[in-house]
Amino acid sequence: MTKFSLPSSIRIIDIVQILLIAIFVYYLMVWIKNTRAYTLLKGVLIVSVFLIIAAILRMDTILWICQQLSVVAITGVLVIFQPELRRALEQLGEKKMLSNLIPFDSSKQMDERITDRTIGELIHAAYAMGEVKTGALIVVEQNIILQEYEKTGIAMDSLISSQLLINIFEHNTPLHDGAVIVRNNRIVSATCYLPLSDNLELNKSLGTRHRAGVGISEVSDALTIIVSEETGKVSYTYGGKIVIGVTPGALRERLNSMKTRKDHKETTGLARIWKGRAKHEEKTGK
Repeated sequence: MTKFSLPSSIRIIDIVQILLIAIFVYYLMVWIKNTRAYTLLKGVLIVSVFLIIAAILRMDTILWICQQLSVVAITGVLVIFQPELRRALEQLGEKKMLSNLIPFDSSKQMDERITDRTIGELIHAAYAMGEVKTGALIVVEQNIILQEYEKTGIAMDSLISSQLLINIFEHNTPLHDGAVIVRNNRIVSATCYLPLSDNLELNKSLGTRHRAGVGISEVSDALTIIVSEETGKVSYTYGGKIVIGVTPGALRERLNSMKTRKDHKETTGLARIWKGRAKHEEKTGK
């Protein structure tokens, strides 16, 4: 039986580099697919094919023009896709991405984000306002802190209740305009201004409130609950996508998925080994 061995020209560090590049390309493709950069990628592929043909046919003038324009094109891409690039860097620093690579248990820091009581109050308030067609915009913060948007509103520090939310968004009240931001089961700010989405694929009938909900979900990992003032329908946005006319059960399921992920106690790999070692040291008194 022959033993498997690597060719002498291939080192372990080369394999590590290949794996790192593969991971980078994978996350890059996932990011491109979920942003406007997907359209840009198709354009780049078409231009690349054209340049290959130009190089084969030795079209020197065209190649020279493209070479001179390359710096301008790169600068233009950085300006146009600044929100997407910012979001990509934010995702790189999120705990959930790091925890996928280094699976240590972090449930202790995250298990207080949203509770069953908070979910119930949010749902009750949203559909109660929907029945009387009271517009509302509620942002449920997750990993990315929304402090810059929180500062645009009026600071609060209130336990969430459906009665309070309904009163905030009641017509002709001082706090009804803008968005409410929820953090760790508390209302932290009201009348907040949110960035509007410039996504051309959104339905033209959507108003400012819905575009603001999509906009904040494009630059953060927040989930936003929207109540339409015109139709009374309840919608939610997440990851730059909007679900219109959602049922109470579907909304509860979506909110529960946030809570379940944060409350998840199961640990794997290095985390189990580390916790097992800690328990052993407690028993032996070391």
